[in-house]
Amino acid sequence: MFVRDPCGITCILLTYFAVFYADYVIIRWVILQTMIDSLWGTFNVVMFNTVIFLLSIAHIKAVMTDPGTIPLPQSRIDFSDIHSPDSGCEFVNWTVCARCETYRPPRAHHCRICQRCIRRMDHHCPWINNCVGERNQKYFIQFLIYVGALSAYAITLVVISWLKECSDCIQDIPLKQTRIMHSIILLLESALFGMFVTAILIDQLQAILTDETAVEHVQEQGPFRPHKPKMALLSEVCGTEHPVFWLLPCSSTTIKDRPLIDYEV
Repeated sequence: MFVRDPCGITCILLTYFAVFYADYVIIRWVILQTMIDSLWGTFNVVMFNTVIFLLSIAHIKAVMTDPGTIPLPQSRIDFSDIHSPDSGCEFVNWTVCARCETYRPPRAHHCRICQRCIRRMDHHCPWINNCVGERNQKYFIQFLIYVGALSAYAITLVVISWLKECSDCIQDIPLKQTRIMHSIILLLESALFGMFVTAILIDQLQAILTDETAVEHVQEQGPFRPHKPKMALLSEVCGTEHPVFWLLPCSSTTIKDRPLIDYEV
């Protein structure tokens, strides 16, 4: 699923520009200038790019995974019997979306950008150009964690390069000034992105643990069900495998597919 939203596409391009700029500065102006003769240089290049790889996989999956779109009906539906006792149990607590002209299950909401109803929609995020919903929230959280980790890693490497100046490094003044300039820009970028994603991550975890999405909180809807254990709520989003594997974006989501209405019946 890919939404053709100019704002979302621009944010995706800015995301990868910021990530690859950070990679360029760390390798070209930090490691090659201050750790060229150390095994720590090779180690940090590998680790920094590993985080970038995991970040990219999580981001691509958050962008391309269907967040839980409610399929549109194949033909016009008569909604007059939705609250009728004879309408069938499959419509209990379901509502009607006037924009999609279809039934939607509890906790599904309409996104004006995607122009579809999304199951357990939290919000529409321009940084993934997609809604954060039932089936891609796991990847969105992974993306936030890896951006935060990359920001902290970049800040740490820059600070270390300043505190432990290499005696054999190039002492050319213009080169040192260029390195300082790029390092300062990277510090500002990392600090801003780090604080930004940390705030969103805290909000996402709070929404999961309270079992209330951002949309439901604003609309003062819910709670929809009795209180559940925190690990059970986290497992619904991250999967039923061991928590150690929750940070691996390469594994497929284990969220159980919920049956949708068969409109062709």
